Order: sequence, then structure tokens, then C-alpha cells
Amino acid sequence: MLRCAGQRRDAFTLIELVVVVMLLGIIASIAAPKLLATSDTALDNGLRQTLSVVRQAIDAYAAQNGGALPGADGNQATFKSDLAGYLRGGRFPICPVAAENAEVRMQGGNGSIVPGIAATAATHSWVYKYEAGDFHVNSTETSSDGTATYDEF
Repeated sequence: MLRCAGQRRDAFTLIELVVVVMLLGIIASIAAPKLLATSDTALDNGLRQTLSVVRQAIDAYAAQNGGALPGADGNQATFKSDLAGYLRGGRFPICPVAAENAEVRMQGGNGSIVPGIAATAATHSWVYKYEAGDFHVNSTETSSDGTATYDEF
């Protein structure tokens, strides 16, 4: 059957489809890295917010208990129960990096918290210096900005 010049086409040609697929591929290759970086930035911002909430809970506990810090006995269960009333829902937050759980490594002593960071990163996501009230992420992985590490948050 021959087509006349004025007849209507009912389908796309193979060349047209290939061109469209190539254009979509180019657009995706440009957009994907930007979307992935946004996801990493969102993770970092969420982690900063979680740290802020826990640190504020520690401060509120200390303010209402004559300066005594939560978990002063060095026990993780005591620390979490002391803060339960200061956290929304009473549940301790899960960390999205390191071991990705809500486990807290309790660290004593008067020195810096830094040497204890990442010592138990495979099992504990958080580290808390119960004699000073310092609370950090238990990870030295680099954050999405490529310069800071999570323990510096």
C-alpha cells in the first residue's frame, strides 16, 4: 500500500524514538548527581537536627536536676531513661550513619571525647561523655560537604 503525501502517520519512526531516548539519557546524566547530592545534604541536615534535639534534652535535664547530667552512672540504659521525658515520643533517636542504631557508647574521664570517637562505630552510633555532657556521632566518616567528619557535627 502506497502512502500519499497528505496521509497521516500513526506511529513514531525508530529514529525519532532513538533521539528521544538519547535526550532523556543526557538529561538524566546531568540531573542524577545533583539529586544524589541533595539526598546526602538532607541526611547531614537531619543528623545535625537530631544532635541538636538530644543536646537540648541533655541541657534541659541538667537544668531541671540541679546541674546533674543524665546517665551520670555511666550506664546507657540510665542515660536513655533520663532523657525519655525530654524527647518526642520518649524514644532515643536512631543515627543514620555509623552503626545506624540508637546505641550509645558511654565514655568517662575528663579528657577529650575525640579519642573515643569511632572506637566502637560498628556497634554504637552515638558516643556520650557522661561526666561532661558531650554528645557526638560515633563516626569519623566524611560528610557530604567533603571536608567535615560526622564527629565534628
